[in-house]
Amino acid sequence: GGGGGGGGGQAKQHEEGVTPRSEDFGKWYLDVLRTAELADYGPVRGTMVIRPYGYAIWEQVQSWLDREFKRTGHQNCYFPQLIPYSFIEKESSHVEGFSPELALVTKGGGKDLEEPLVMRPTSETMVNHMFSQWVKSYRDLPLLVNQWCNVTRWEMRTRPFVRTLEFLWQEGHTAHATAQEAEEETVRMIRMYEEFAVKMAAMPVVTGRKSRIESFAGADCTYTIEAMMGDKRALQAGTSHNLGQNFAKAFDIRYLDQDGDLKHVYQTSWGVSTRMVGGVIMSHGDDKGLKIPPHLAPIQVVILPIGKKEEQLKAVNAVAENVREALEESGIRCKIDDTAGKTPGWKFNYWEMKGVPVRIEIGARDLETNSCVVARRDRPGKEGKTFGVSVEPESVTSHVTAALEDIHEAMLAEATAFRDENIVDVSSYEELKEVVEEGKWARGYWAGSDDQENQIKEDTGATLRCFPFDQPEGSGGKCFMTQTDAKEVAIFAKSY
Repeated sequence: GGGGGGGGGQAKQHEEGVTPRSEDFGKWYLDVLRTAELADYGPVRGTMVIRPYGYAIWEQVQSWLDREFKRTGHQNCYFPQLIPYSFIEKESSHVEGFSPELALVTKGGGKDLEEPLVMRPTSETMVNHMFSQWVKSYRDLPLLVNQWCNVTRWEMRTRPFVRTLEFLWQEGHTAHATAQEAEEETVRMIRMYEEFAVKMAAMPVVTGRKSRIESFAGADCTYTIEAMMGDKRALQAGTSHNLGQNFAKAFDIRYLDQDGDLKHVYQTSWGVSTRMVGGVIMSHGDDKGLKIPPHLAPIQVVILPIGKKEEQLKAVNAVAENVREALEESGIRCKIDDTAGKTPGWKFNYWEMKGVPVRIEIGARDLETNSCVVARRDRPGKEGKTFGVSVEPESVTSHVTAALEDIHEAMLAEATAFRDENIVDVSSYEELKEVVEEGKWARGYWAGSDDQENQIKEDTGATLRCFPFDQPEGSGGKCFMTQTDAKEVAIFAKSY
């Protein structure tokens, strides 16, 4: 596919090339996964192999979340992957919601099993089986655990990172003495996901409550962060569920309170998965390929020594090594690309496609002035370049640190502006249909029934993404569908 304007005759395409995003978003996404070496298809349909570069982005997601979970009193543990089928059946809406996507193990060691085992689609049932043994008194509460693991859901339509048969995630599970504590925890965790999305992934999200239809099977209430992808589709990037006492009653999790009364606990569960990596790719990429937000980038700075003669190369390589040391000492993740046999232009294109936020060029001429060129991935051409940056450790480090922060802010601002100009307020069903047809998000007052919500999905392909926490001023308005009084606005959009 031809490059999206600009760039002159310079290598428009990397060896295999990336379909321009503006031409075909779906193909662009798959091209980027392949060319940037993020992921590959597994031999079983619907599975994926996460390659080191893709996994390194996931590790950045993990390390931030893991630190925050621990800071807020949660402990990591691990529960078995195989769950007795009878566990899944204990909570009626849970089995109903998950049975179509279960993978069952029916044989073990060459023999038929007495009871089929389920590859965990999520661990509420297993966790609650254990909680019922661990929780006896009010002194055992709150119980706050998390696990990092894989889950299996037999999906029909798959897309790497976004929806696969098996994916990686964290799932938090908590038990509390009161309904209020459980609700506070549920909101605290969705707010933590929101903070991650904005601060780390430069992804502006709409945080809110799911409708009953779209809520987790077995939850009283589900909160979500919804992100707008580059093709304007919504991606549910993290969820937090208030489970009330549904599982506590199904698994008989009771504790003795201070007055000696037996009471059921109140619970929550919450999770973010490798889908977040797909969200980062689809939020920020462009025609050239990936654009990784600085805080998540496995390589934040790539250093390119440039020289034709042996002598020159020796000298620029030495300077490059000093710059790398200085940057790494201040906690910046960087790499020197001194591979032979590739032109500087080829390398520029390659690292742009890989989405590295900052490139440092050190050529023979720069040595004379003891300086380097710093180029930003988010601003193409001359505009994104700063010439004559001193290579002294202190100045190069402070320049790059400031550039990375600035790139994060610029990416967040760009994504926020894109999102806001593509959310349209509607006051009638006809308006909603037009907005959805244009591929945008429709926001309007909603008091419709479950059946009417389903009708919108059938008519337009859009689902109710959430009732945002952030509601307009005033006391409500007329529902765009029923024209009756409605307390809240909801957002409808096509989604992944």
